[in-house]
Amino acid sequence: MATRNNRKKWLLFLKRTILGLGVLIALIGLYMMHPQFGKRPSGERLQRIQLSKQFKDGKFQNSSPTPQLTQPWTVALYDYFFKRSNETSPKHTIPTVDIDWEKLLSQPHGLVWFGHSSYFLRLDGKNILVDPVLSGSASPIPGSVKAFKGADVSTVSALPPIDYLFISHDHYDHMDYKTLKALQPRVGKVIVGLGVGSHLEYWGYRPEQIIEKDWWDEINLGDGFSVTVAPARHFSGRSIFTANTLWASYALQTPSMRLYLGGDSGYDNHFKEIGNQLGPFDLAILENGQYDLSWKHIHMMPEEVVQAAHDLKASLLFPVHSSKFVLANHAWNEPLERISKEATQQQQPLLTPIIGQVIDLDQPPLTPSYWWRK
Repeated sequence: MATRNNRKKWLLFLKRTILGLGVLIALIGLYMMHPQFGKRPSGERLQRIQLSKQFKDGKFQNSSPTPQLTQPWTVALYDYFFKRSNETSPKHTIPTVDIDWEKLLSQPHGLVWFGHSSYFLRLDGKNILVDPVLSGSASPIPGSVKAFKGADVSTVSALPPIDYLFISHDHYDHMDYKTLKALQPRVGKVIVGLGVGSHLEYWGYRPEQIIEKDWWDEINLGDGFSVTVAPARHFSGRSIFTANTLWASYALQTPSMRLYLGGDSGYDNHFKEIGNQLGPFDLAILENGQYDLSWKHIHMMPEEVVQAAHDLKASLLFPVHSSKFVLANHAWNEPLERISKEATQQQQPLLTPIIGQVIDLDQPPLTPSYWWRK
């Protein structure tokens, strides 16, 4: 009798577990239908992707073999959750300053950093925005990967009209659904890698707003502005269903300056190739932060960032990808400490503005400010 009752309890537990899993899977499936996850390329866009030299074996590939992890994912996951620095985020409100938009827009060559990889450039009369994430979060999961307290210094409504919007790739800390939805009426042209335009059209951008290109494609933007879409060593995807897009960096030529707008990248020989073909650069903006030895092939260490700037033949280096979100185990201020030390040793002029600070690129401060120590 007891055995029969135990069997009934077990079957009831099993049914409830299966039902619960079914409901959970259904809820996840419904949530994955949210527009923020983007849309897979199709039709003519997919045909262009399949003709790309970077597209092999059914997906985009890096120029060099690039495993995303250097150890089993279980080990990397354990390290991420259980071997974290206790200083991955600042203990107090992060230092920032209010943006002086009037000052910025009056300059021939100006820059302001919004934290992480989002920044605004005022160059030769044009307004340029790169990888804007202004919603306070860099994740599709509500309440996760939130901006540091005080790090949000601007909203979309505070921005002036944008002539050129650059998106390096479609990860959430670079391509934010809420921000881009709100920006759409204020944007002239969006420059992206192959496939990324599928997300943008799904979110309401008009086809004529989107310039979607492959590595080494050149774009004449008019008024003395041109851009070459360049390689990076990374990967893409907003979900397992929408991972067929190309990551990129950009070499931007204005009437009076040449800039390198780097996306996420591991170190590789593409930096020398870009420097030799498209350099030298007045300013290189490179990702420095959210690194780990477990994923060193897709995110540079700070010392490699300085080497990349040398490879690019950059007169001035501006490191980004830090000071706003926690996406790695290191202390929040470690990327700036390490790169400042390395840049000083290698005699690489370094730009380290505080978030919100307006920088005059014609007279930039050429020594580290060490604002993160204050």
